[in-house]
Amino acid sequence: MDYTTLKWLHILSSTLLFGTGIGTAFYLLRASLGRDPVVVAAVAREVVIADWLFTATTVILQPLTGFWLAHSAGFPLESRWLAWSYGLYGVAIACWLPVLRIQMALRDEAQASARDRLGLSPRYWRLFRLWFALGIPAFVAFLAVFYLMVAKPA
Repeated sequence: MDYTTLKWLHILSSTLLFGTGIGTAFYLLRASLGRDPVVVAAVAREVVIADWLFTATTVILQPLTGFWLAHSAGFPLESRWLAWSYGLYGVAIACWLPVLRIQMALRDEAQASARDRLGLSPRYWRLFRLWFALGIPAFVAFLAVFYLMVAKPA
C-alpha cells in the first residue's frame, strides 16, 4: 500500500472515531437532558449501533494504520511524540470500553422506563454521570493525540 493511501486511511479512521464519539455523545447528552424516556431509548439505541459500527472498527484500524504509517515515514517507533500518542490513545480506549457497556445499560434502562411509562430511573442517572465523567478524559486524550499527529514535536 502506498504512503498516501495509508495516510488517507489513518486520517479517515481518526475522523470517524472522533466524529462518531463527539456526535453520539452530543445526541445522548441532549436526549438525556430532555428527560423523555422514549426519546432517550431511541437515541441510546442508535448510539450503541453507531459505536459498534464505527467506533469499534476504527479503534482497531487506528493503531494498525498508525504504526504502519510511522514505520513507512521512517519515524522511530520509540519517538517521544509517538510514545505519548500510544499512552493517550490507551487512556482514551480505556475510557471508551466501559462507556460502550454503560451506553448499553443506559439504553436498557431508558427502554424499561419508556415501556413502564416512568421517568428515567436513579440507576440511569448514576450510569449517565459515570458515562459523562469517562467521556471527558477520552475527549482530552483524543485532542492531544490529534495535536501530536499533526505537530510531531521532538
